[in-house]
Amino acid sequence: MIALIEQRDVLVPLVVACVALGVSRATLYRRRRSAPPPSAPRERPPSPRRIGDDQRQKILDVLHSPEFADQPPTEVYATLLGRGEYLASIRTMYRVLAEVGEVRERRNVRAAMKHATPSLVATAPNQVWTWDITKLATTQKGVFFHAYVIIDLFSRYVVGWMLASKECKHLAATMLSESIARHGVEPGLIVHSDRGSAMKSDTVAQLLADLGASRSFSRPRVSADNAFSESQFKTMK
Repeated sequence: MIALIEQRDVLVPLVVACVALGVSRATLYRRRRSAPPPSAPRERPPSPRRIGDDQRQKILDVLHSPEFADQPPTEVYATLLGRGEYLASIRTMYRVLAEVGEVRERRNVRAAMKHATPSLVATAPNQVWTWDITKLATTQKGVFFHAYVIIDLFSRYVVGWMLASKECKHLAATMLSESIARHGVEPGLIVHSDRGSAMKSDTVAQLLADLGASRSFSRPRVSADNAFSESQFKTMK
């Protein structure tokens, strides 16, 4: 539209052309103005509070000294302050150490673990089973049953199930043991589940180890890794 207005006949007033094409004159005038050239980036001036290289090296020399080499900056700061000496703040000491790669995780926490995505493939029945426990509502408010269900990954057949009033590792172990015996499963079975308390229990782990079966788990907080059981529960409910 702007191009048509600019190419109009000289006998057609600008106002008439703008009204006919539904274009605001302010928009046209704004387009005509050339954009100002971008300003050159300015360098950020150094902070007046930034410590100099000499002071930085002095901090490193003190922290690397035999007296303080095995102490954290908090203890170094307190020791020097007790002598009436001020080297730098605790935060500055940590920052200087970080610049030379001498700071590690200071919190008393376990490092995060990377869990591989479970890859389950079955080419015949009784190679991979997946199981889970879900709550089933009753006619009484606040009362639930717990459904334990085992599915064969290849055939999607329910190879074992149980209905109980609670979630219990001993009940889960009983169901798994009876299901494996009922179907005559040979050693080598993979049993996949999420990371529930019953699934991760030593009771279930010892049972499967004795029967020659191995366990597979979903990644923490990833419900889609046990999609086979979750899908079956959705259909059942």
